[in-house]
Amino acid sequence: MTIVHRVLYPHPIADLDEYLERGGGKGLDAARKVEAIALIEELEASGLRGRGGAGFPTGTKWRTVAGNASPTLPTTVVVNGAEGEPGTFKDRTILRNDPYQVVEGALIAALAVGATTVIFGLKESFGEEVARLQGAIDEMTAAGLVEGVEIEVFEGPNEYLYGEETALLETIDGRYPFPRIAPPFRRGVTEVVDTVADTVSGSGLSAPVEMAGEGGDQVAPPTLVDNVETLANVPAIIARGAAWFRTAGTEESPGTIVCTVTGSTRRHGVGEVLMGTPLREVIETIGGGVEQGRRVKAVLPGTAQGFIPESLLDTPVSYEGLAAIGSGLGSAGFIVFDDSVDLTAVAAGVSRFLAVESCGQCTPCKQDGLQLAELMDEVCRSEAADHDLDTIKKRVATVADGARCYLATQHQNVLSSFLELFPDELTAHLTGEAPAVERELIAELVDIEGDRATWDERHREKQPDWSYDEEYSGKVPAERYGEHRAPETLEE
Repeated sequence: MTIVHRVLYPHPIADLDEYLERGGGKGLDAARKVEAIALIEELEASGLRGRGGAGFPTGTKWRTVAGNASPTLPTTVVVNGAEGEPGTFKDRTILRNDPYQVVEGALIAALAVGATTVIFGLKESFGEEVARLQGAIDEMTAAGLVEGVEIEVFEGPNEYLYGEETALLETIDGRYPFPRIAPPFRRGVTEVVDTVADTVSGSGLSAPVEMAGEGGDQVAPPTLVDNVETLANVPAIIARGAAWFRTAGTEESPGTIVCTVTGSTRRHGVGEVLMGTPLREVIETIGGGVEQGRRVKAVLPGTAQGFIPESLLDTPVSYEGLAAIGSGLGSAGFIVFDDSVDLTAVAAGVSRFLAVESCGQCTPCKQDGLQLAELMDEVCRSEAADHDLDTIKKRVATVADGARCYLATQHQNVLSSFLELFPDELTAHLTGEAPAVERELIAELVDIEGDRATWDERHREKQPDWSYDEEYSGKVPAERYGEHRAPETLEE
């Protein structure tokens, strides 16, 4: 298999001059010569799907946002660079390698939906990426490439939910990263709220959710939220056309995908491949395969989709290919586990990560999630009983009840696939046939230096209330943070 370079060049782009010499800027130039609807139609024809995890058609999203524009208030484009999916490092790699294409893609998106503001949402811990991005924005502004658009780089918290698009908007607007019900095309980044009593809970924790119809008087303007990798694809599509984009990939998943491979592989890394490449080849090409004498037992696409067993490693890396086997592409972060790894410990690690990172607005997500995490930990320590398996199955079935975001479904996906594919591993712990093990650390990647990834070790100490206190307060984040302050934009 050959690594390709549509989005991820072989070496970092040094400056704007090099970017322009390589053909950068042609997409933006072409976009400024046509009507906004032509840009939307070109994206629809290309078949580009969001690279943030859900895989939603980008052109459809652009059309929906444009159709919900406010007649009085401007639309905003938000670039989601709050990468926190365990096992994923592709957006940070793209920003380190070539931030210019992402800025150009965002400016084209602004033209398509009539936006006057572009906000890049990154994490405050992404120091290198923030500096690289801000430098690119400054260069492009000085060169006159940014016309009529205000660009801001927002540095947010490290919480996992900050990357959920409505929670991202909440945070940018001065609240906590708690997902809201209304989608961005109905409720944008700036909420029109006069008092704390106007919020859903009356506490100032989350924004109101009244929805306006298409073409009506919006209480707040819509926002287009697109992922870093998604927008990195846009300039070339507009410059070279939808037909060119479709020369790579599959009919349902055209183009390329930037993958991260970590875990039990000989090396860890990020690489761009054609959509439809077999997963086995992705693991071998980017990760070097597993150590000699070992075999792949399973692959986990972050914490969003189900386990992929060794028998299905020839599945194409595409939205339709991975969905067909009951898993999913997600953000193409593949954590590989060889046959020396106890998958019960992995499932326990995923369960703890998601239970801790749940905000607590939805009771089953938090409380059933925490019970699952504790039960899986007890199984790892060989302290669980046979009847605990029934409880685990019940909590897996209920954890996503009434959930307003996808986190609880992720918990359900991973645990369900573990119970279905590897029941003997869990049973061996319940019967005492398997030795006690420590749960695996499943957390955000901090960096990939050389050929090894480092994980957020501090997450071991993170409490379910999102603090790092020695003792858990017993309160969920939605309760705990409401006590400390209401957003400054609200008046009691």
